[in-house]
Amino acid sequence: MKINAAKFYSSLFIVLLLLQLYLPSFKLNLVVQIVVIAVFMFMEKTAFSVFFLKQIKPLFLLFVLGFVGAVIYRPQLFDVIRDISHYIKPITGLLIGYLFYRRIDNAHLFFKTIVIAGVISAIIHLGIIKVLAGTGSISEIREFTKDNFLELFSIFVLLFYSRYTNEKLFNNIIYVVGALLVLAISSMLYFSRTMIVLAIVMGLSVFGYTIITKKTLRIIVGLFVFIGLFYAYLHTANIRRNGKGFEQFLYKVKIAPEEIYKTNINLDDHRKLWDHWRAYEAGRAVHLMTEHPGSFVYGTGFGSLVNLRFFAPLTGERKGIRYISELHNGYIYIFYKVGTIGLLIYLFMLGRWYKFLYRDKTFVSVMVSATGLIFFVTTITITGIYNNRDIIVFLLGGLLYFSEKERKEVAS
Repeated sequence: MKINAAKFYSSLFIVLLLLQLYLPSFKLNLVVQIVVIAVFMFMEKTAFSVFFLKQIKPLFLLFVLGFVGAVIYRPQLFDVIRDISHYIKPITGLLIGYLFYRRIDNAHLFFKTIVIAGVISAIIHLGIIKVLAGTGSISEIREFTKDNFLELFSIFVLLFYSRYTNEKLFNNIIYVVGALLVLAISSMLYFSRTMIVLAIVMGLSVFGYTIITKKTLRIIVGLFVFIGLFYAYLHTANIRRNGKGFEQFLYKVKIAPEEIYKTNINLDDHRKLWDHWRAYEAGRAVHLMTEHPGSFVYGTGFGSLVNLRFFAPLTGERKGIRYISELHNGYIYIFYKVGTIGLLIYLFMLGRWYKFLYRDKTFVSVMVSATGLIFFVTTITITGIYNNRDIIVFLLGGLLYFSEKERKEVAS
């Protein structure tokens, strides 16, 4: 019996996306992804275009650069291997998205698959919420669900695909309305500050407001004024740190900016420390780099660890851990591992993706551009493309193939 390649690889793509979201083991996910790529390349005729190689080249450069500091500072082999796996992960994600949809060669099916995967994920999420209902604790709910950018992507695909392509994604309007309802409810119940910001970024992108013009600058300034007034209200309102439900969420929104930049923290004041943990660990990383000035150029390399100065309860272990490899602030994480050179390469890569919107006004180009901006934002708080659970890079692989295809069609 002949297997339908489009159905098979689309189904496998959905499975890999859901594993990325719900299988807690990063190592197992990476092994599965590498095996899938290896089997695909053995079974299928595989080729990479110059266009795609240019897009993925910065990730390979960052990967190679990580060995410079490792050779100079000679860390433990186990720690080196761990960092190597983190720098391989976005490469495997791009390859899976690109190879699968180069083989399928159907943009309509690609976006349809994203929505189907998003709806399945939303149903799973709502099921988890139902099990945890009644706790009254947003932090407990988020402990099991975190963020989900797949669902956010699915919403925007459902809302704007037809507007850009003049083609219906689904013929059944009942399914479209039902899917939007499920996705919207699920997305709101993540109580995620990052998802709110990314929804704004994607909204600005699909309406064309991320192209720099006088009009978009006025809109962006207006948005910042609104955000400033909102934060002014939050800092005058009596929002308790130990509040329940939505009040707890508002407190997390209130302290969000301080989480990033406030590094002068009393270690004995655990309340302040946990509220500003991202800033503390980033500050420790930069301080350690001053001990090796050369690391500001090429980084401390794979295997380097950040000494927290105390045993922090980050992994559920009773004793806690004193040395960590990853940081929440992705810019500091990249800076710490691969230095200024690596940070510039990373920013160049994101800038290149963002600029897709200036070349073409197609839905594919808009989504690639939005992805570049999304990584620019998520790198500040959750390590961006190097986040263990990042799922956007898989979608980006498919988007890059269809962008390449569109350019070839225009050129011919």
